[in-house]
Amino acid sequence: MKDLKLNVRIVVADDHGIVRMGLIQTIRRLMPDALISEVEDYKSLYKLILNEELHLAILDVNMPNGTVQEAIDYIKIHQPDLKILIFSSQDEELYAMRYLKMGAGGYLSKQSSSEAVEAALTAMLSKGRYLSEHVKEAILSESLTGSAKSSPFETLSDRELQIANKLAEGLPLKEISNQLNLHSSTISTYKNRLFEKLKIRSVPELVEVLRMYNH
Repeated sequence: MKDLKLNVRIVVADDHGIVRMGLIQTIRRLMPDALISEVEDYKSLYKLILNEELHLAILDVNMPNGTVQEAIDYIKIHQPDLKILIFSSQDEELYAMRYLKMGAGGYLSKQSSSEAVEAALTAMLSKGRYLSEHVKEAILSESLTGSAKSSPFETLSDRELQIANKLAEGLPLKEISNQLNLHSSTISTYKNRLFEKLKIRSVPELVEVLRMYNH
């Protein structure tokens, strides 16, 4: 990391304190001179962006008070040179290119090793772009074979997809159960199952995924 400038300013944005703490510890070990800020929602991120010049924003996808697309757009307007690295637990092959198309410069899985974190930081701060070798191979394979990895919604049953869309509309479980004439506990079971299949943990994230895949 010696080739990187001193006093690099980084913001770690994630609504889980334990995730922020772990990532910040890793960054400090790799870059002792880095100046690191942390926020737990999009509103706090926007405020920080207005008041502090930053070099790298490491963003979780699912945080309160906004969406990742809104955050990327906001950054492009207020700090166009700020590099954006998405830090998520979602499937790299399914989602990495989606976020790059939104305007992010890179994608890093939360399951990544310290070596991968270092590679991502180095690439983002020097070139503004990062994809893991795994994703690069998937992209190359897709370009050679012409076959992309299928949409995660293909794993859902018709009923699960129906409930996913109703959840995205903002309907509470009780209202969905009334509309579909199913018990609330059954709707809850469907919700948990589709969240597990899509590897998401909240309705806002469901809305984002539905939007990406045009459902």
